[in-house]
Amino acid sequence: MRRRSMLSAAMAALLVATSATACGGGGGQRVLTVFAAASLTEVFTDLERRFEQTHDGIDVRLNLAGSSRLAQQIVEGAPADVFASADTEPMARLEKDGLLDGPATPFATNTLTIAVPRGNPAGITGLADLADPGVTVVVCAPAVPCGAAAKRVQRLAGVTLRPASEEADVRSVLTKVEVGEADAGLVYATDVHHTAASGRVEAVAFPEAAEVVNTYPVAVPADAAEAASARRFVDLVLSEEGRRSLREAGFGLPR
Repeated sequence: MRRRSMLSAAMAALLVATSATACGGGGGQRVLTVFAAASLTEVFTDLERRFEQTHDGIDVRLNLAGSSRLAQQIVEGAPADVFASADTEPMARLEKDGLLDGPATPFATNTLTIAVPRGNPAGITGLADLADPGVTVVVCAPAVPCGAAAKRVQRLAGVTLRPASEEADVRSVLTKVEVGEADAGLVYATDVHHTAASGRVEAVAFPEAAEVVNTYPVAVPADAAEAASARRFVDLVLSEEGRRSLREAGFGLPR
């Protein structure tokens, strides 16, 4: 199936701007555009640096957001050379529409945890506490992988949450907890792993989380302008170097 030919004005402008940059900007460098789930921010920033060090003339540009939003941008024609999703469902939509250059490859796994402000002032001990009307809880919107995982874990635990807000990506949930706008938030374990050193948030583990595992796939979109470089970037993600970076960030690895 061919991509939709009708693009929004904003998306068309993005296409023009990106093409101009790729063709003439950055001192003649070619641009490799990588769409990646927000939870991959630290890992892919590290891989961006590593890739550029070994590939002269390539400028890696990261577009970090909720996976469903990124997938929709690709459907609408946004230029992407690599897509790394926080769950299989957004990637499956692209594959079904013929928008991938070959099958996606799983490269990481993640589970949810409860993020609370330092000191856990609301005394959260498990998922059931988040259903207390006196607790302000934030989650991801159901359309994005972290929100879908939150829905699944609630069904598994027999708990119904009434969140104060549903955010566009997992980092937005974490930020609300960090700044004290929420007593708790459902985020990925890797997000708390990253921010633990700051001391602003803590993790409260709960047993049901182990039953809901998100698998992260990576693929090259069918219309990738830098397909050869994109495949080399995917190779880096799947390499032992990439796996080491993922492990250090707290991700699990598919078997």
